[in-house]
Amino acid sequence: MKALATQKTALTGNYAVAYAVKMAKPHVIAAYPITPQTSIVEKLSEFVERGELNARFVNVESEFAAMSVVYGAAMAGARAFTATSSHGLLYMYEATWWTALSRAPVVMTVVTRTIGPPWNIHVEHNDILVLRDTGWLIAMAETVQEVLDLTIQAFRIAETAVLPTAVGLDGFVLSHSTEPVELPPQELVDKFLPPRRPDVPLLLRPGEAVTFGNLSSDNRDHARHKIATVYTAQREAKKIVSQVDEEYGRLTGRRYGGLVEWYKAGDAKNVVVCMGAWCSDAKQAVESLRRRGISIGLMRVRFLRPFPEEEVAKLDQYERVIVYDRDITPLGGVLGTEIKAHLSRAEVVNIVAGIAGVDFDAQNFYETIQKALDGSYGEVEFVV
Repeated sequence: MKALATQKTALTGNYAVAYAVKMAKPHVIAAYPITPQTSIVEKLSEFVERGELNARFVNVESEFAAMSVVYGAAMAGARAFTATSSHGLLYMYEATWWTALSRAPVVMTVVTRTIGPPWNIHVEHNDILVLRDTGWLIAMAETVQEVLDLTIQAFRIAETAVLPTAVGLDGFVLSHSTEPVELPPQELVDKFLPPRRPDVPLLLRPGEAVTFGNLSSDNRDHARHKIATVYTAQREAKKIVSQVDEEYGRLTGRRYGGLVEWYKAGDAKNVVVCMGAWCSDAKQAVESLRRRGISIGLMRVRFLRPFPEEEVAKLDQYERVIVYDRDITPLGGVLGTEIKAHLSRAEVVNIVAGIAGVDFDAQNFYETIQKALDGSYGEVEFVV
Protein backbone atom coordinates (compact mmCIF):
# COMPACT_ATOMS: atom_id res chain seq x y z
CA MET A 1 0.00 0.00 0.00
CA LYS A 2 1.43 3.39 -0.93
CA ALA A 3 2.24 5.86 1.84
CA LEU A 4 -0.52 8.40 2.39
CA ALA A 5 0.38 11.99 3.25
CA THR A 6 -0.89 13.40 6.53
CA GLN A 7 -1.53 17.15 6.51
CA LYS A 8 -0.25 19.00 9.56
CA THR A 9 -1.98 22.29 10.30
CA ALA A 10 -3.53 24.31 13.12
CA LEU A 11 -7.29 24.48 13.71
CA THR A 12 -9.76 25.64 16.28
CA GLY A 13 -11.91 22.93 17.81
CA ASN A 14 -14.93 24.08 15.80
CA TYR A 15 -12.99 24.01 12.51
CA ALA A 16 -11.63 20.57 13.45
CA VAL A 17 -15.25 19.37 13.65
CA ALA A 18 -16.01 20.93 10.26
CA TYR A 19 -12.99 19.29 8.57
CA ALA A 20 -13.85 15.91 10.15
CA VAL A 21 -17.44 16.15 8.93
CA LYS A 22 -16.22 17.13 5.45
CA MET A 23 -14.02 14.01 5.33
CA ALA A 24 -16.96 11.85 6.50
CA LYS A 25 -18.91 13.02 3.39
CA PRO A 26 -22.40 13.45 4.88
CA HIS A 27 -25.39 13.66 2.56
CA VAL A 28 -27.41 16.08 4.75
CA ILE A 29 -26.37 18.86 7.17
CA ALA A 30 -28.98 20.81 9.13
CA ALA A 31 -27.80 24.14 10.49
CA TYR A 32 -29.04 26.64 13.05
CA PRO A 33 -26.48 28.93 14.70
CA ILE A 34 -26.02 29.16 18.47
CA THR A 35 -22.97 30.34 20.40
CA PRO A 36 -20.37 28.82 20.69
CA GLN A 37 -21.25 26.29 17.97
CA THR A 38 -21.87 28.73 15.10
CA SER A 39 -18.52 28.61 13.31
CA ILE A 40 -18.90 24.84 12.76
CA VAL A 41 -21.89 25.19 10.48
CA GLU A 42 -20.53 28.40 8.92
CA LYS A 43 -17.38 26.52 7.85
CA LEU A 44 -19.43 23.60 6.55
CA SER A 45 -21.59 26.00 4.53
CA GLU A 46 -18.41 27.37 2.93
CA PHE A 47 -17.32 23.84 1.97
CA VAL A 48 -20.69 23.19 0.35
CA GLU A 49 -20.79 26.60 -1.41
CA ARG A 50 -17.31 26.08 -2.89
CA GLY A 51 -18.21 22.60 -4.10
CA GLU A 52 -15.69 20.93 -1.77
CA LEU A 53 -18.45 18.96 -0.03
CA ASN A 54 -21.35 17.44 -1.94
CA ALA A 55 -24.03 17.65 0.76
CA ARG A 56 -27.53 19.06 1.08
CA PHE A 57 -27.11 22.03 3.46
CA VAL A 58 -30.48 22.83 5.06
CA ASN A 59 -30.92 26.18 6.82
CA VAL A 60 -33.66 25.65 9.38
CA GLU A 61 -35.73 27.94 11.59
CA SER A 62 -34.86 26.36 14.95
CA GLU A 63 -32.90 23.62 16.69
CA PHE A 64 -36.05 21.48 16.87
CA ALA A 65 -36.23 21.68 13.09
CA ALA A 66 -32.52 20.89 12.81
CA MET A 67 -32.90 17.63 14.70
CA SER A 68 -36.11 16.81 12.81
CA VAL A 69 -34.36 17.24 9.45
CA VAL A 70 -31.39 15.01 10.29
CA TYR A 71 -33.73 12.48 11.93
CA GLY A 72 -35.77 12.19 8.75
CA ALA A 73 -32.67 12.13 6.57
CA ALA A 74 -31.06 9.34 8.62
CA MET A 75 -34.26 7.29 8.51
CA ALA A 76 -34.19 7.63 4.71
CA GLY A 77 -30.65 6.19 4.61
CA ALA A 78 -28.60 9.40 4.49
CA ARG A 79 -25.47 10.18 6.49
CA ALA A 80 -26.65 13.17 8.54
CA PHE A 81 -25.01 15.75 10.80
CA THR A 82 -25.93 18.74 12.94
CA ALA A 83 -24.41 20.74 15.79
CA THR A 84 -25.76 22.66 18.76
CA SER A 85 -25.07 24.07 22.22
CA SER A 86 -26.83 24.78 25.52
CA HIS A 87 -30.44 25.97 25.07
CA GLY A 88 -30.35 24.85 21.44
CA LEU A 89 -30.04 21.26 22.64
CA LEU A 90 -32.85 21.81 25.13
CA TYR A 91 -35.03 23.17 22.32
CA MET A 92 -34.47 19.99 20.25
CA TYR A 93 -34.86 17.69 23.27
CA GLU A 94 -38.18 16.07 22.25
CA ALA A 95 -36.77 15.20 18.82
CA THR A 96 -33.61 13.68 20.34
CA TRP A 97 -35.80 10.99 21.97
CA TRP A 98 -37.53 10.20 18.67
CA THR A 99 -34.14 10.01 16.96
CA ALA A 100 -32.67 7.59 19.51
CA LEU A 101 -35.71 5.34 19.85
CA SER A 102 -36.00 5.13 16.06
CA ARG A 103 -32.33 3.99 15.90
CA ALA A 104 -31.48 6.87 13.53
CA PRO A 105 -27.64 7.01 13.35
CA VAL A 106 -27.30 10.80 13.41
CA VAL A 107 -24.02 12.42 14.48
CA MET A 108 -24.28 15.67 16.44
CA THR A 109 -21.60 17.93 17.89
CA VAL A 110 -22.44 19.59 21.21
CA VAL A 111 -20.18 22.54 22.01
CA THR A 112 -20.88 22.51 25.73
CA ARG A 113 -22.20 25.68 27.34
CA THR A 114 -23.96 26.77 30.51
CA ILE A 115 -27.74 26.59 30.80
CA GLY A 116 -29.56 29.63 32.25
CA PRO A 117 -30.82 31.45 34.14
CA PRO A 118 -29.03 33.77 34.38
CA TRP A 119 -27.73 33.96 30.82
CA ASN A 120 -24.18 32.72 30.39
CA ILE A 121 -22.34 31.63 27.24
CA HIS A 122 -19.36 29.94 28.90
CA VAL A 123 -18.46 26.31 29.38
CA GLU A 124 -20.38 23.77 31.47
CA HIS A 125 -21.44 20.15 30.89
CA ASN A 126 -25.09 20.23 31.99
CA ASP A 127 -26.29 20.68 28.40
CA ILE A 128 -24.84 17.50 26.84
CA LEU A 129 -25.74 15.48 29.94
CA VAL A 130 -29.48 15.94 29.31
CA LEU A 131 -29.01 13.24 26.64
CA ARG A 132 -27.84 10.59 29.12
CA ASP A 133 -31.21 8.81 29.47
CA THR A 134 -32.41 9.19 25.88
CA GLY A 135 -30.48 6.32 24.26
CA TRP A 136 -27.84 8.55 22.58
CA LEU A 137 -24.17 7.61 22.79
CA ILE A 138 -22.23 10.47 24.44
CA ALA A 139 -18.51 11.18 24.03
CA MET A 140 -16.32 14.02 25.32
CA ALA A 141 -13.01 15.13 23.75
CA GLU A 142 -9.92 16.38 25.59
CA THR A 143 -7.97 18.09 22.78
CA VAL A 144 -8.61 19.61 19.35
CA GLN A 145 -6.89 16.59 17.76
CA GLU A 146 -9.27 14.28 19.59
CA VAL A 147 -12.22 16.45 18.52
CA LEU A 148 -11.30 15.73 14.90
CA ASP A 149 -10.57 12.04 15.42
CA LEU A 150 -13.61 11.44 17.63
CA THR A 151 -15.94 13.10 15.11
CA ILE A 152 -14.71 10.78 12.34
CA GLN A 153 -15.03 7.80 14.70
CA ALA A 154 -18.55 8.91 15.68
CA PHE A 155 -19.94 8.31 12.18
CA ARG A 156 -18.54 4.75 12.16
CA ILE A 157 -19.82 4.09 15.72
CA ALA A 158 -23.28 5.55 15.09
CA GLU A 159 -23.81 3.63 11.85
CA THR A 160 -22.51 0.35 13.32
CA ALA A 161 -24.38 0.57 16.63
CA VAL A 162 -27.41 2.09 14.85
CA LEU A 163 -27.66 4.72 17.56
CA PRO A 164 -27.28 8.51 17.36
CA THR A 165 -23.98 9.76 18.72
CA ALA A 166 -23.13 13.10 20.35
CA VAL A 167 -19.55 14.37 20.48
CA GLY A 168 -18.93 17.06 23.10
CA LEU A 169 -16.21 19.68 23.19
CA ASP A 170 -15.85 22.36 25.84
CA GLY A 171 -17.23 25.71 24.70
CA PHE A 172 -14.48 28.30 24.06
CA VAL A 173 -11.92 26.13 25.89
CA LEU A 174 -11.66 23.88 22.79
CA SER A 175 -14.16 25.35 20.32
CA HIS A 176 -12.26 28.63 19.85
CA SER A 177 -8.74 27.54 20.82
CA THR A 178 -6.23 26.78 18.06
CA GLU A 179 -3.99 23.73 18.40
CA PRO A 180 -1.71 21.75 16.06
CA VAL A 181 -3.73 19.05 14.28
CA GLU A 182 -2.94 16.19 11.92
CA LEU A 183 -5.56 15.70 9.21
CA PRO A 184 -5.65 12.09 8.05
CA PRO A 185 -5.57 11.51 4.28
CA GLN A 186 -9.02 11.34 2.67
CA GLU A 187 -8.19 7.88 1.29
CA LEU A 188 -7.61 6.64 4.84
CA VAL A 189 -10.92 8.07 6.08
CA ASP A 190 -12.68 6.50 3.09
CA LYS A 191 -11.16 3.14 4.05
CA PHE A 192 -12.10 3.56 7.72
CA LEU A 193 -15.62 4.85 7.07
CA PRO A 194 -17.45 2.76 4.47
CA PRO A 195 -20.40 4.19 2.51
CA ARG A 196 -23.62 4.64 4.50
CA ARG A 197 -25.86 1.56 4.25
CA PRO A 198 -29.30 2.79 3.09
CA ASP A 199 -31.08 -0.17 4.74
CA VAL A 200 -30.12 0.90 8.29
CA PRO A 201 -32.26 1.14 10.33
CA LEU A 202 -34.74 0.19 7.56
CA LEU A 203 -34.97 0.33 3.79
CA LEU A 204 -37.37 2.80 2.20
CA ARG A 205 -38.33 2.18 -1.42
CA PRO A 206 -40.34 4.59 -3.60
CA GLY A 207 -43.93 3.38 -3.87
CA GLU A 208 -43.60 0.89 -1.01
CA ALA A 209 -45.60 1.97 2.04
CA VAL A 210 -43.89 1.65 5.43
CA THR A 211 -45.17 2.75 8.83
CA PHE A 212 -42.88 3.53 11.74
CA GLY A 213 -43.25 5.59 14.89
CA ASN A 214 -47.02 5.12 14.86
CA LEU A 215 -49.29 4.03 17.73
CA SER A 216 -48.46 0.42 18.56
CA SER A 217 -51.26 -2.15 18.67
CA ASP A 218 -49.50 -3.91 21.57
CA ASN A 219 -47.93 -1.93 24.42
CA ARG A 220 -45.63 -4.90 25.15
CA ASP A 221 -44.07 -4.44 21.69
CA HIS A 222 -43.46 -0.79 22.58
CA ALA A 223 -41.88 -1.82 25.91
CA ARG A 224 -39.64 -4.45 24.30
CA HIS A 225 -38.52 -1.96 21.63
CA LYS A 226 -37.65 0.64 24.27
CA ILE A 227 -35.68 -1.86 26.40
CA ALA A 228 -33.78 -3.08 23.34
CA THR A 229 -32.89 0.47 22.29
CA VAL A 230 -32.06 2.14 25.59
CA TYR A 231 -30.54 -0.82 27.47
CA THR A 232 -29.43 -3.67 25.19
CA ALA A 233 -28.12 -1.58 22.29
CA GLN A 234 -26.12 0.59 24.70
CA ARG A 235 -24.39 -2.50 26.11
CA GLU A 236 -23.62 -3.83 22.64
CA ALA A 237 -22.17 -0.42 21.71
CA LYS A 238 -19.35 -0.81 24.27
CA LYS A 239 -17.57 -3.37 22.10
CA ILE A 240 -18.15 -1.27 18.98
CA VAL A 241 -16.56 1.83 20.57
CA SER A 242 -13.45 -0.14 21.56
CA GLN A 243 -13.14 -1.89 18.18
CA VAL A 244 -13.53 1.39 16.26
CA ASP A 245 -10.90 3.11 18.42
CA GLU A 246 -8.45 0.23 17.93
CA GLU A 247 -8.92 0.19 14.15
CA TYR A 248 -8.57 3.97 13.94
CA GLY A 249 -5.38 3.69 16.00
CA ARG A 250 -3.91 1.12 13.61
CA LEU A 251 -4.60 3.42 10.64
CA THR A 252 -3.53 6.76 12.13
CA GLY A 253 -1.30 5.93 15.09
CA ARG A 254 -3.76 7.67 17.43
CA ARG A 255 -5.69 5.41 19.80
CA TYR A 256 -7.38 6.90 22.82
CA GLY A 257 -8.34 3.91 24.99
CA GLY A 258 -11.93 3.23 23.93
CA LEU A 259 -14.49 4.11 26.59
CA VAL A 260 -11.94 5.50 29.08
CA GLU A 261 -8.27 6.51 29.19
CA TRP A 262 -6.13 5.47 32.16
CA TYR A 263 -3.24 7.83 33.04
CA LYS A 264 -0.51 6.74 35.46
CA ALA A 265 -3.07 4.86 37.55
CA GLY A 266 -1.41 1.43 37.47
CA ASP A 267 0.71 1.92 40.59
CA ALA A 268 -1.42 4.56 42.30
CA LYS A 269 -3.38 4.29 45.55
CA ASN A 270 -5.75 7.14 44.67
CA VAL A 271 -7.31 8.23 41.39
CA VAL A 272 -8.89 11.31 39.83
CA VAL A 273 -11.87 10.91 37.45
CA CYS A 274 -13.02 13.62 35.03
CA MET A 275 -14.05 14.20 31.40
CA GLY A 276 -13.53 16.91 28.80
CA ALA A 277 -10.80 19.47 28.12
CA TRP A 278 -9.86 20.09 31.74
CA CYS A 279 -8.47 16.53 31.94
CA SER A 280 -5.24 18.02 30.51
CA ASP A 281 -5.04 20.33 33.55
CA ALA A 282 -5.80 17.42 35.85
CA LYS A 283 -2.97 15.40 34.28
CA GLN A 284 -0.55 18.28 34.98
CA ALA A 285 -1.65 18.28 38.61
CA VAL A 286 -1.21 14.50 38.81
CA GLU A 287 2.35 14.87 37.46
CA SER A 288 3.17 17.55 40.04
CA LEU A 289 1.73 15.54 42.94
CA ARG A 290 3.55 12.36 41.87
CA ARG A 291 6.85 14.31 41.84
CA ARG A 292 6.13 15.07 45.51
CA GLY A 293 5.67 11.36 46.20
CA ILE A 294 1.86 11.38 46.33
CA SER A 295 0.38 8.18 44.91
CA ILE A 296 -2.22 9.42 42.41
CA GLY A 297 -3.42 8.56 38.88
CA LEU A 298 -6.30 9.50 36.59
CA MET A 299 -9.15 7.91 34.66
CA ARG A 300 -10.56 10.05 31.83
CA VAL A 301 -14.11 9.23 30.81
CA ARG A 302 -14.30 9.43 26.97
CA PHE A 303 -17.80 7.94 26.72
CA LEU A 304 -20.44 8.53 29.37
CA ARG A 305 -22.86 6.49 27.24
CA PRO A 306 -22.49 3.64 26.91
CA PHE A 307 -21.54 3.82 30.58
CA PRO A 308 -18.14 2.13 31.13
CA GLU A 309 -19.31 -0.05 34.03
CA GLU A 310 -16.47 -2.59 33.80
CA GLU A 311 -13.80 0.15 33.87
CA VAL A 312 -15.58 2.05 36.66
CA ALA A 313 -15.73 -1.15 38.76
CA LYS A 314 -11.91 -1.15 38.75
CA LEU A 315 -12.00 2.09 40.74
CA ASP A 316 -12.97 0.08 43.82
CA GLN A 317 -9.33 -1.07 44.15
CA TYR A 318 -8.25 2.49 45.02
CA GLU A 319 -8.37 4.03 48.50
CA ARG A 320 -9.91 7.31 47.39
CA VAL A 321 -11.66 8.26 44.13
CA ILE A 322 -11.89 12.01 43.44
CA VAL A 323 -14.53 12.75 40.79
CA TYR A 324 -14.68 16.19 39.16
CA ASP A 325 -17.94 17.44 37.64
CA ARG A 326 -18.45 20.54 35.48
CA ASP A 327 -22.21 20.23 36.03
CA ILE A 328 -24.60 20.33 38.96
CA THR A 329 -27.71 18.44 40.06
CA PRO A 330 -29.57 18.34 43.40
CA LEU A 331 -27.39 15.32 44.31
CA GLY A 332 -24.02 16.83 43.33
CA GLY A 333 -22.47 16.13 39.93
CA VAL A 334 -23.72 13.65 37.33
CA LEU A 335 -20.40 11.82 36.96
CA GLY A 336 -19.83 11.67 40.73
CA THR A 337 -23.33 10.35 41.38
CA GLU A 338 -23.12 7.64 38.72
CA ILE A 339 -19.63 6.47 39.70
CA LYS A 340 -20.44 6.38 43.40
CA ALA A 341 -23.46 4.16 42.66
CA HIS A 342 -21.15 1.53 41.12
CA LEU A 343 -18.57 1.40 43.95
CA SER A 344 -18.80 -0.31 47.34
CA ARG A 345 -15.33 -0.06 48.91
CA ALA A 346 -13.47 3.04 47.72
CA GLU A 347 -14.16 6.40 49.34
CA VAL A 348 -15.62 8.79 46.74
CA VAL A 349 -15.23 12.57 46.91
CA ASN A 350 -17.28 14.50 44.33
CA ILE A 351 -15.93 17.97 43.54
CA VAL A 352 -18.25 20.24 41.55
CA ALA A 353 -16.17 23.02 39.97
CA GLY A 354 -15.80 25.13 36.84
CA ILE A 355 -19.55 25.53 36.37
CA ALA A 356 -20.79 28.72 34.65
CA GLY A 357 -17.37 28.95 33.00
CA VAL A 358 -15.48 29.68 36.23
CA ASP A 359 -11.75 29.19 35.54
CA PHE A 360 -10.31 26.00 37.00
CA ASP A 361 -6.72 25.26 36.01
CA ALA A 362 -3.93 22.81 36.91
CA GLN A 363 -3.12 24.70 40.12
CA ASN A 364 -6.79 24.43 41.20
CA PHE A 365 -6.66 20.66 40.56
CA TYR A 366 -3.40 20.42 42.50
CA GLU A 367 -4.83 22.22 45.53
CA THR A 368 -8.23 20.49 45.59
CA ILE A 369 -6.73 17.01 45.11
CA GLN A 370 -4.52 17.66 48.13
CA LYS A 371 -7.52 18.72 50.22
CA ALA A 372 -9.52 15.68 49.11
CA LEU A 373 -6.64 13.37 50.09
CA ASP A 374 -6.22 15.20 53.43
CA GLY A 375 -9.86 14.50 54.29
CA SER A 376 -10.78 18.21 54.23
CA TYR A 377 -13.80 17.63 51.96
CA GLY A 378 -17.15 15.91 52.48
CA GLU A 379 -18.80 13.57 49.97
CA VAL A 380 -19.74 16.55 47.77
CA GLU A 381 -17.68 19.74 47.64
CA PHE A 382 -18.49 22.87 45.64
CA VAL A 383 -15.52 24.97 44.50
CA VAL A 384 -16.22 28.45 43.08
